[in-house]
Amino acid sequence: MVKKHVIQAFDDISIGLRSPNLKQALYNEGSVIMKDTLLTLHGAAHRKRRLLELKVFRKNFFDLYEKNIFPNTLHSSMRSDFESGYSELVDLSYRVTMNLTADFAGIDRPDQTAQETLSLLNLVETFSEGATIVHSTRAKDEVISEVKAAIGEFKPKFLNPSIKRRRLLLERYDRKEITEAELPRDVLTVILQHGDPEEFTEEMLTREIAFYLQAGAHSTANSTVHAFHEISNWAEAQNGRWKLLRDDPIFFQRAVHESFRLHPASPVAWRTATCPLRLNEVGEIKAGHTVEFCLAEANRDVDIFGFDADEFNPERRIKGSVPPFGHTFGTGVHACLGRELDGGALPREDSNPETHQYGIVTLFLRELFDLGAKLDPDRALTKASSTKRPNWGHYPITFQENNKWS
Repeated sequence: MVKKHVIQAFDDISIGLRSPNLKQALYNEGSVIMKDTLLTLHGAAHRKRRLLELKVFRKNFFDLYEKNIFPNTLHSSMRSDFESGYSELVDLSYRVTMNLTADFAGIDRPDQTAQETLSLLNLVETFSEGATIVHSTRAKDEVISEVKAAIGEFKPKFLNPSIKRRRLLLERYDRKEITEAELPRDVLTVILQHGDPEEFTEEMLTREIAFYLQAGAHSTANSTVHAFHEISNWAEAQNGRWKLLRDDPIFFQRAVHESFRLHPASPVAWRTATCPLRLNEVGEIKAGHTVEFCLAEANRDVDIFGFDADEFNPERRIKGSVPPFGHTFGTGVHACLGRELDGGALPREDSNPETHQYGIVTLFLRELFDLGAKLDPDRALTKASSTKRPNWGHYPITFQENNKWS
């Protein structure tokens, strides 16, 4: 059995995640969907892939998504739920983030119907369970079989038509019939335009796009539900808090970041040593040994976040350069590319509320509270049963127009 070293101290994890001698290991069992994707590559291959896909983030990318694309996606996804007066927040969060993530990854939904979104979402949820199979509570062979079937459905239904449309647009671009600004701003277009065809085989391209779909939708949706729960409970506990959250959007964003800290999308990160090395908390590590970085525990390190590190406190102030969400988005070369899209820009004392970039989770939650969203007391909350990760499985809410921000 391969020896595993466990590290919980925040500072030691910061050092370890930046080490070039530790490669990604958490998703090895999920290779059916994660093999050689951006998240699992190491060294020169990872640098090459990351530089390629960073081309998506051209000037004003996040501002474009937050101010122009996301509001339309949000309103169209929420309309029917609001009109009905109630919703299931886990499902709603997945639907909202699924549409946005598909736009970013480069997957077209020509019908623009709820049924089409649900069809894609079902496939992506299967991809997510395959990627995080190490934490699945189900039989692994069964999960892998379902992932293979989902890939077989995804390619002709969604991926191949999206590839065909982009290749036609790129041909027009090469003939100078359209400008670069008229090309889609998404991962698939960047790969087709600039990627190495020998590297991006049909199977590899499928896994890379599936990775972006499941990573974006899965992580953002769960983070949204956790933040709704934490912010609602905190606001209900004391008079005046709802007003503070409503009137100060930058403080609201701080509350979202505090929830990110307590509920990282992945509670752990695993790495394999490529050569002998030493880390303070565990000492010598031999080549081939596994290191488990306990991100959830590190994000509650009292030496960094204070004596009440286990508690939700959006008024928390952290000394030094530690981000308010801790290690939730990772650090080093594998830091999450979507951090700014989800979490926005880190607020400063002089941040202008009118021009500040808040991130889509903050905008989504503020829209929910603007519509009077509340936990439904008549329906049961449940935790997700298919994973060991502490996510919500069922989170019922109601919309009460006479009860906004209160």
